[in-house]
Amino acid sequence: MSILAIGTVAFDVIETPFKSAEQVLGGSATYITLAARYFTDPVRLVAVVGNDFPESYINILRDQGVDLGGLEVDAEGKTFAWGGRYHYDLNQRDTLYTHLNVLETFDPVVPEAYRKSRVVCLGNLDPDIQRRVLDQMDGPELVVCDTMNFWIENTPQSLRMLLKRIDCLIINDSEARELAEEPNLIVAARLIRAMGPRVLVIKKGEHGAMLFIDDVVFVAPAYPLEDIQDPTGAGDVFMGGFAGYIAREEHINTEALKRAVIYGSAMASFSVERFGPDRLLDLTEEEINTRLDAFRDLSTIPTIVPLVGITP
Repeated sequence: MSILAIGTVAFDVIETPFKSAEQVLGGSATYITLAARYFTDPVRLVAVVGNDFPESYINILRDQGVDLGGLEVDAEGKTFAWGGRYHYDLNQRDTLYTHLNVLETFDPVVPEAYRKSRVVCLGNLDPDIQRRVLDQMDGPELVVCDTMNFWIENTPQSLRMLLKRIDCLIINDSEARELAEEPNLIVAARLIRAMGPRVLVIKKGEHGAMLFIDDVVFVAPAYPLEDIQDPTGAGDVFMGGFAGYIAREEHINTEALKRAVIYGSAMASFSVERFGPDRLLDLTEEEINTRLDAFRDLSTIPTIVPLVGITP
């Protein structure tokens, strides 16, 4: 079933305590589509790049099966660029710079053939842009959205308008606390879902992810990794794996959403093993299934024997 991803295709400069790289292929739409395409087809992308974006990067996306009919090339502008430096605790990073470039004037036009996509992934962008994309869609079955602290702090009204129109919000724990103005994640989840999205996923990095829907709270573990190279894009890869799996399901119900969290977590665990999106380019079905089995083992609870004869 079809997926549409709207977001950024970008150049990243990444510094970790162990390695650095320049002009790495990045951006939310890049990571979402490269993860989702393992599970469903077609996977469609709407984004903008500048005249400096190399044909070799376009070929990477095309060769991986991503439909690039919605990729706009601005002949007068430069590609969105981001630089970040990670600490020894790779959960912590400093943004070195953000050059919006072509994003400053990006007004996406969704191709006619994309407008009936079953699942829409709104990657991290200005909520005004995300809402303009929804205005062009023809009744998607599931709208999945990402945002970040910048939009929470600087465009709160636009973000609140957007939240009323989406089905699922995927954010990290610090963003959830800031959006809800509430430190307790269980309470924060209830407050956020009251803003509009019936499904909420809160990512907790190395501590896994939490799914909230109706009265259900589902907690998935993170995959234990000894060697993490680059966390950039892991959250977008989670969305791509989550949405890609959902697009395969005939019915989008609670059990399907639980499984989607595991698929998203599994794909994110692969993405951090190399710099940029490289690990997403050569995964095999066997590798993915082995990682999914590992998640099942991590989550298995042994038989609990009721206690009898406890003396207070």
